[in-house]
Amino acid sequence: MSLLSERVLNMSTSATLAMAAKARELKAEGKDIIGLSLGEPDFNTPDFIKDAAKQAIDENYNSYTPVDGYVELKQAIITKFKRDNHLDYTLPQIVVSTGAKQALANVAAVMLNKGDEVILPCPYWVSYSDIVKLNEGVPVEVATSIENDFKLTPEQLEAAITPKTKMIWYSSPCNPSGSVYSKEELRALADVLQKYPNIIVVSDEIYEHINFIGGHASMAQFEDMFDRTVTVNGVSKAFAMTGWRIGYIGAPTEIARACNKMQGQVTSGANCIAQRAVITALNESPSRVQFMIDEFKVRRELILGLLNDIEGFKTNVPEGAFYVFPDVSYYFGKTIHGKTIHNATELSLFLLEFANVATVTGDAFGNPNCIRISYAASQEQIIEAVKRIKSALA
Repeated sequence: MSLLSERVLNMSTSATLAMAAKARELKAEGKDIIGLSLGEPDFNTPDFIKDAAKQAIDENYNSYTPVDGYVELKQAIITKFKRDNHLDYTLPQIVVSTGAKQALANVAAVMLNKGDEVILPCPYWVSYSDIVKLNEGVPVEVATSIENDFKLTPEQLEAAITPKTKMIWYSSPCNPSGSVYSKEELRALADVLQKYPNIIVVSDEIYEHINFIGGHASMAQFEDMFDRTVTVNGVSKAFAMTGWRIGYIGAPTEIARACNKMQGQVTSGANCIAQRAVITALNESPSRVQFMIDEFKVRRELILGLLNDIEGFKTNVPEGAFYVFPDVSYYFGKTIHGKTIHNATELSLFLLEFANVATVTGDAFGNPNCIRISYAASQEQIIEAVKRIKSALA
């Protein structure tokens, strides 16, 4: 009999973190691995944010923080929601957490009862499914297609809803596909949800600013969806602050208070220095980080051009984030270098072994025909990585 709980034994390991760990192991052995597996900007945190953190240290911010975040940070989040998203939240509706991942875990813990269903348009971010299952919910995966830019249609949403449906979770821009839902597309989904007033929407907007179409739409911007939507965001991606671990939600007051209660028993308030730095980050105009978005767009064009030269890679044009999610099913059943590739997981491992390039299997995101490739790497690394992939598969 195992010492460990069934809960943890049944939980998957995060595929993105597992691949990153494997890549680090191989690097430590002296192999020249190019890591295109982690969702992490390769830029440094901007100096104006680092300066704010240094100032907070000098001002002796070193005590426990309020569970739901400093009031000044919550005010900055309210200002940001109003300025960037046209959303009007109040202080009790904001909860600051140790990263957007904790924010999502909080929401699942306070909302789900055993057997409650959560609709997950596939592909979805790697941890959604296990967070739902950890809280005794049932993930309902709805497959989307590359031809439709991996977006859920109103018809698919309608077909997936049952009397047990409690929530729908999605990200826009999407990790792993880079897809961005337009205001019109969200409105069409909201029209379906009007028939089911008890379903809560979790809108993960962590990649909001890494958007190449010049406009971000939030589900909560619709008056008839505001009180049914939890808007999740954070500073990891747009501000290159992954290790600072600050995320937050704007949510209906009842849900926000419940998340505050849950967090108070699990981790309490997020890091004091990071919170002070984020006040500065959010109070500044998003234009301060536009240079990163401009560079990501250049890299997107670069990697798409290179991948389209590889036989069997089927790509679309992602409109945000910093990933491409090519369909690689052309290679399933083929034998290369004596290895028969049956699925995306085996192809991803093949590329690590024979091309020394780390990617992530689409299986982890609910799409077994694709692999996720991050272009949060230098242009030189992208060129070399795709050259290796093409050579290994030739």
